[in-house]
Amino acid sequence: MSDRQHKAVIVGAGPAGLTAAYELSKRGAPVVVLESDPEYVGGLARTVSYHGYRFDIGGHRFFSKSREVEDVWTEILGPDLLQRPRSSKIYYRGKFYSYPLKPFEALSKLGVLESSLCVLSFLGARLNPTRDPKSFEDWVVNQFGRRLFRIFFKTYTEKIWGRSCQEISADWAAQRIKGLSLGAALKNALLPNVMSGDRAQVVKTLIDTFRYPRLGPGLMWETCARKIGAMGGEVLLGRSVVGCRFDASTTSWTVTAGTLAGKTEEFRGEHLISSMPIRQLIPQIAPRLPEAALHSAESLRYRDFLTVGLILCDHNRFNDNWIYIHDPDVKLGRIQNYKAWSPEMVPDGRYCCYGLEYFCFESGGLWNMADKDLLELAKKELEQVRIAVAADVVDGCVIRQPKAYPVYDDDYRFHVDVVRRALEAHCPNLHLVGRNGMHKYNNQDHAMMTALLAARNILAGKQIYDVWAVNEDAEYLESRSPGTYSANGRNALAAEGRL
Repeated sequence: MSDRQHKAVIVGAGPAGLTAAYELSKRGAPVVVLESDPEYVGGLARTVSYHGYRFDIGGHRFFSKSREVEDVWTEILGPDLLQRPRSSKIYYRGKFYSYPLKPFEALSKLGVLESSLCVLSFLGARLNPTRDPKSFEDWVVNQFGRRLFRIFFKTYTEKIWGRSCQEISADWAAQRIKGLSLGAALKNALLPNVMSGDRAQVVKTLIDTFRYPRLGPGLMWETCARKIGAMGGEVLLGRSVVGCRFDASTTSWTVTAGTLAGKTEEFRGEHLISSMPIRQLIPQIAPRLPEAALHSAESLRYRDFLTVGLILCDHNRFNDNWIYIHDPDVKLGRIQNYKAWSPEMVPDGRYCCYGLEYFCFESGGLWNMADKDLLELAKKELEQVRIAVAADVVDGCVIRQPKAYPVYDDDYRFHVDVVRRALEAHCPNLHLVGRNGMHKYNNQDHAMMTALLAARNILAGKQIYDVWAVNEDAEYLESRSPGTYSANGRNALAAEGRL
């Protein structure tokens, strides 16, 4: 066992875990971060290097309505953050459509008959909306009409989740595309300057520029880890947490982690901050939590994700940052063009590198395909969607990301609430943060804010902020100041009866 007593033991070196460690280290609190990956920090926001070509796992825009989060990024990386233009498209039935949708372009490409039916469908949805929408399908149909839902949302969303849009909670739509409607898209097309004025009012889907680390998001978190070390904290790779024991008499934690050498190490901390998936964490906690909490943790589901990274001769066929693939005839869900994110992601200007993204389950066929077969599938589908020809591809790799997306099914809220109540009753010094740590489908800035608030609660020695209010009721945290999340009963959320 390490003799050092830490203010916090932090599980996971993704954006949430490292942000918490950074905030605590700046205030002189000793921390240790345990990361299972033997090579990379950054978690879902890491950057994988293959023969010098860099692959971002999912594509990460650095834009937030929260000035505080933006300031943290600037503080960590400064001049290594580039300002980049945003360009993305949807591929549907052999045609490319700008995304966010440009209504006049979309209707023109759909043709007179189809576009007329789309307009009528939209008007019908506005006149007779689904009251209290429960599913993703209900929510999007209310915003765009059923025909546009089928064309521009249904296929891609079902690729992500592997299930019908009627089985996906409206929470996911409200969080991912909150504030976006056909009216907002029209306003942005006709009056773009109006949409870009007030950061607090900007719809994230409609932004046209963003910041991006010159060597990918991994550069942000690698730099953050080094700064934590310089302030006295520790970031340890290749440590897979296998046990978390709470001592009620000292209200402290002992965390056991396995190493690559097959040994175990123990770390002591006054607090435990966890960004690991709830389903993995809860069975590891001792003393054993109630059976209801164990059952609920086991009931939470995840969607997995793999990227086929291809290096190609650059014939300037694809200049967007990414393209959503809405064609049901291919398994491919999205294509990233990393050279468009930052030219420095590609070491040789004669080439480009793409990330072909597939959504799957660990138990499914795609996940278990051999790498060589996945590379062949990716090359074939790249040709099908007319982005490149297979002969352009000179090399490639496969990157697998388990538990990339917490599943928002009908029961997820119930199960998360059961787990929360058990932790509040038995583990007062445990703080859940981040996407998987809280089973909330959030962006990295949301994950960072949960970590900042958790760290500030620890430093204060009491719960000043309600971390679970971040992104609550499908509202973006960025439109509120951090003080809004105060848990002292004298704040806006308490006044609204939402804490």
